[in-house]
Amino acid sequence: MSVLNRRRFLTIAAASVALPAGAASLTSATWRGQALGATTQMKVAGLSDAEAAPIFARVEQELTRLESIFSLYLDSSLVTLNRDGQLDAPAPELLEVLSLADGLHRASGGVFDPSIQPKWRAMAGQGADGPVGWSRVRFDARKVVLEPGMALTLNGIAQGFVTDRITALLRNEGLRDVLMDMGEVAAMGARADGTPWKAGVATPQGDVIARLTLKDRALATSAVRGTVLGDKGHILHPAGKDPQRALVSVSAPRAVIADGLSTALCLMSEDAGAALVSQYAGARIEAAV
Repeated sequence: MSVLNRRRFLTIAAASVALPAGAASLTSATWRGQALGATTQMKVAGLSDAEAAPIFARVEQELTRLESIFSLYLDSSLVTLNRDGQLDAPAPELLEVLSLADGLHRASGGVFDPSIQPKWRAMAGQGADGPVGWSRVRFDARKVVLEPGMALTLNGIAQGFVTDRITALLRNEGLRDVLMDMGEVAAMGARADGTPWKAGVATPQGDVIARLTLKDRALATSAVRGTVLGDKGHILHPAGKDPQRALVSVSAPRAVIADGLSTALCLMSEDAGAALVSQYAGARIEAAV
């Protein structure tokens, strides 16, 4: 198994493949790329490179489109919002993620807070500190508005959303049995031999601490010190409190939920985290240290 060393510390079975419905051939085509700063990969069994090329091209087009909304570094809708303090006619995808973030903020008692970006930016030496407080963010179909000095990061939830969108795209293309890594891991159906997809959770040091099977589920793992800012990790509490866990892995039917929960749980006690997860149907904690 290979360890993917980035914010999500996951290992994926080397035999991972994605199968179109009815495929029996062992021929496979592999795609690798980048999305929101993460290495992405996909293997499609039963298709030649030429046959898979149109699907991979559509995946790349969709990733480019979604990055133009959620990236913190490219010329995106989020960059425009953080720079100007408002964004007119936000994309439906941005509104959906903001709504999901709002629900997670409320369910977590305010611990999950995308308005933490000014603190992160200041700690990274990339800009001035600024106010934090999700309740100050206003959004509807017409406009998103931030108070002066505020900025958002959707890194704790956007990768999961992107994963779900690519999952839906592949399903629409007729693929039935898929394991992909789009910043979060998502599994549809089963492997070519009918057995479940296999994945593991590893620490930033590469030690595998959990192994599990996945079927029609997503897996997200957040590690506080996956990126270090000075003497602190990159997952910051909006009230400045210390993280409660070093690493949390969550699986759920939707990658966006697994993503957001794994981020929030790093900042919550065991009891509070369990109570939060219980509010999301089908979600469960797979590993925590």
